[in-house]
Amino acid sequence: MAYCVILAHPDPGSFNHALARAACDALSGLGREVHCYDLYAEGFDPRLPAAELGRDAPLDDALARHCAAAAAAEGFVIVHPNWWGMPPAVLTGWVDRVLRPGVAYEFVAGDGGEGVPRGLLAAKAAVVLNTSNTAAAREQSVFGDPLERIWKDCIFGLCGVSDVRRRMFETIVTSTPAQRRDWLADAATLVEQTFGPAA
Repeated sequence: MAYCVILAHPDPGSFNHALARAACDALSGLGREVHCYDLYAEGFDPRLPAAELGRDAPLDDALARHCAAAAAAEGFVIVHPNWWGMPPAVLTGWVDRVLRPGVAYEFVAGDGGEGVPRGLLAAKAAVVLNTSNTAAAREQSVFGDPLERIWKDCIFGLCGVSDVRRRMFETIVTSTPAQRRDWLADAATLVEQTFGPAA
């Protein structure tokens, strides 16, 4: 089984791209098969059309490949900036279209969709790497860190992935090259600790 690294940042020179590379390198160093998806580079369409809403809706080939990879993934690494306390729209659209009924979750027999879903993802763990230009203390005191709830409770928790580890790297705009080198090493260590032999 492979590991999915999902990257959502429009600038190829961004620190998010460096984080994704560090994660891929760490997984490869563990001998893991890695599938890296740069959503902006591949032009992933985040719009969920009405025709895709049903569990058994026909999917185009590109989307079907994303769904198959997500369903079979042994682990995930999600890399994105904090924009308005949310992931970028392209990543939210990836969640909408890929982590779909029958792929990431299902409702038990007799439940019309109003209950709590049962997670279907095979992944045992996920790592979420975020960047921010808001200091951590202000993020926590003013906003309550919505990304923590989104990934742990609202997405992966409902899809059956209980081990979700997240790291926010801030403040990007005032960071030094030395800080960024340390952060890349921290990201690699977190990936190794999460998905390594002792995990």
